[in-house]
Amino acid sequence: MIERRIGEAHPRLPLPANGQEDDPAAFLAWLHDAIPLAGHLGIRDMHRQGDSLSWQLALTPNLNDKGTGFGGSLTAQTTLLGWCWVTLWLRRQGIERDVVVAESRQRFLAPVTGDYRLTCTPEDEQGRATLAASLQKGGKGRIALVQQLWCGDTLCLEARGDYAVLPEKPA
Repeated sequence: MIERRIGEAHPRLPLPANGQEDDPAAFLAWLHDAIPLAGHLGIRDMHRQGDSLSWQLALTPNLNDKGTGFGGSLTAQTTLLGWCWVTLWLRRQGIERDVVVAESRQRFLAPVTGDYRLTCTPEDEQGRATLAASLQKGGKGRIALVQQLWCGDTLCLEARGDYAVLPEKPA
């Protein structure tokens, strides 16, 4: 674990070889160092299938005073999962860039009463292609992502976020 200091960027994780997928366990270990809050959110596992990135999460570290999911934790998780989606997509393209959330909103639909899964997909099926074209043309881009939180078969939370990929920093 690297000691984090305010105002100092965390070292990047080396890119995987030639468009290969990141090892989920290694990426999550790096994420816990890079963003200390991530280590406290109850993330148990990460999976990618097609355009979807998902986490399995434990409810216990995210309980509120009523014994259900705390909205602030759930919101942080949706935002972070979207950031991870974009970061991992860039890494598969062999691109190292900074990603930031530009806008987000959530709709709470039902209480979270047990361990849950959180999924993230592009809002538009052309989202990846549009992002790639923007990065190639102008060096920066933006993509809209949708996150859904499922407790069993119940959809408890829907979120949407716009994530910006910043241009390369001059050397």
